Amino acid sequence: MSTQTMERTQPAETTDNDLFRLPRRKVDEILIGFGIVAAVVLVVAGGLLTWGSSFSSDYVHKELASQNVFFPGATALKAEGRSDLVGHAGDQVTTGSEAQVYAGYIAGHLEGIAGGKTYSQIDDRGAATAVTDAQAAGASKAKVATLQATADGLKAQRDTLFKGETLRGLLLSAYAWSTIGTIAGIASIVTFIAAASMALLTAAGVVHLRRTTHRAIA
Repeated sequence: MSTQTMERTQPAETTDNDLFRLPRRKVDEILIGFGIVAAVVLVVAGGLLTWGSSFSSDYVHKELASQNVFFPGATALKAEGRSDLVGHAGDQVTTGSEAQVYAGYIAGHLEGIAGGKTYSQIDDRGAATAVTDAQAAGASKAKVATLQATADGLKAQRDTLFKGETLRGLLLSAYAWSTIGTIAGIASIVTFIAAASMALLTAAGVVHLRRTTHRAIA
């Protein structure tokens, strides 16, 4: 009996380069598709940033204008020693930058009311309690009147500081939103420039793909 030997065909060895090799045309198509998607996303982002910037600017302007806040006249500012604000004399506060300046003007007034203390640091309640205790202890009318005058003065200071700091906080918030709107506006311009650049690169890729296709056919 004869023995027949069958040779088995060994499969050709494959390398990593063979497994992941892509034709140049396919690479171009992928890059073009990515460019189109990126350009569209950038345009949408730029539109949203533009809307946000416009909304912030309009909102801040309307809110500030409705408050009817005006800088004092030039004479009054000079008398207060605020010659640095003469450029804003008589102007209405309608922008974020003007709100910041006026907030600084208010801060200067508040510092002179209670020696730099804030409204939360003034113990008007303690002074009112001292009046009550003095009356309960049978103190003289003169002493009670003195304590009452002190309590009334502290309460007036606290009320003034509270109103001033509240207005100052609102003005600074308007300035913050105005700044955010400005940043959004700058970001929208940068985004649109990036979108235009991506669109140009994508168009160049399409032209290159067509030329490569025509050469391959020829």
